[in-house]
Amino acid sequence: MRTGRPKLELVLSQYEKDKLKQWSRRGTVAQRLALRSRIVLFCGSGMSNKEVAAKVGTSGQTVCKWRERFRRGRLEALADEPRPGAPRTVTDAQVEEVITRTLESTPKNATHWSTRSMSKATGLSQTAISRIWRAFSLQPHRSETFKLSTDPFFVEKVRDIIGLYMNPPEHAVVLSVDEKSQVQALDRTQPLLPMAPGHLERHSHDYVRHGTTSLFAALDVATGRVIGECHRRHRHQEFLKFLKLLEAAVEPGLDVHLIVDNYGTHKTPGIKRWLAQRPHWHLHFTPTSASWLNLVERFFGEITQKRIRRGAFRSVGELEHAIQDYLKCHNENPQPFVWTASADHVLGKIGRLCKRINDSGH
Repeated sequence: MRTGRPKLELVLSQYEKDKLKQWSRRGTVAQRLALRSRIVLFCGSGMSNKEVAAKVGTSGQTVCKWRERFRRGRLEALADEPRPGAPRTVTDAQVEEVITRTLESTPKNATHWSTRSMSKATGLSQTAISRIWRAFSLQPHRSETFKLSTDPFFVEKVRDIIGLYMNPPEHAVVLSVDEKSQVQALDRTQPLLPMAPGHLERHSHDYVRHGTTSLFAALDVATGRVIGECHRRHRHQEFLKFLKLLEAAVEPGLDVHLIVDNYGTHKTPGIKRWLAQRPHWHLHFTPTSASWLNLVERFFGEITQKRIRRGAFRSVGELEHAIQDYLKCHNENPQPFVWTASADHVLGKIGRLCKRINDSGH
């Protein structure tokens, strides 16, 4: 009876066993190498090629290939062989020079490097510069803004508000409240040119102002539902009217936790008197210069992007009508914004940012 070619015995040294086990378990190792390591380990334990193939979920031909390759070349044979192709023209030293210049210097006549200026400074092509920047996630042409809060009670307020998001109290409603002030009713000076195949939607770069409104909004953190109304002015009187609207909308018997910023209209004597008469209402103030902590800002970003920024409004009334229509559509299928970062995680990131600022030399 035919039994196939006899297999030569595969004997592993203790060092090889340890190394193969290390490669097969580490998540950072390429999965191809991890699979080959497991194949050799099982073969070295005396299992047949068929048994190893079933164990690791591959073909017997693959097991035979790597068994024999290891027997001939040992550990070094498990790595992929160099692929054919043109030799490298950019050296490691040149790559290091580009990275160092990008991170530690600027051109004489600009605030940041471009592919052209870096190409001229290093003698490499623009394509090579682009590839190096992409490989190391460098984007000199882009920048972002930030501002750290100087609130003396920053840590306490962060823990308080994130605690409301991640562990809300029972028999209570948590509302994220703010005002999107000075929303402009802008109309374009010429009619819109609609989108067509091969052509973007186009509108004139200039516009006509028709007045402003302010959107007072309260986001129910648990459900994503938004209660909102527009007012032409932005004073404590309008904020008080909005609080009365919230009182009518909240189910009786529930505690009400309002997350608000430090704007002056939220702290006037009239507002304080109204809240003092309602001990089941609780105000939680965000730290100064930390509007990102108020979830309703996320909703403001969406309504700006989806309904306001590209809209054309011939009057404030038309703008307010568009806002109310958006609120109605949003509340037909509300989706909550889920806060996932713990207070410790947020404070840890800010701590690392402060350390980077202190180490920057500025």
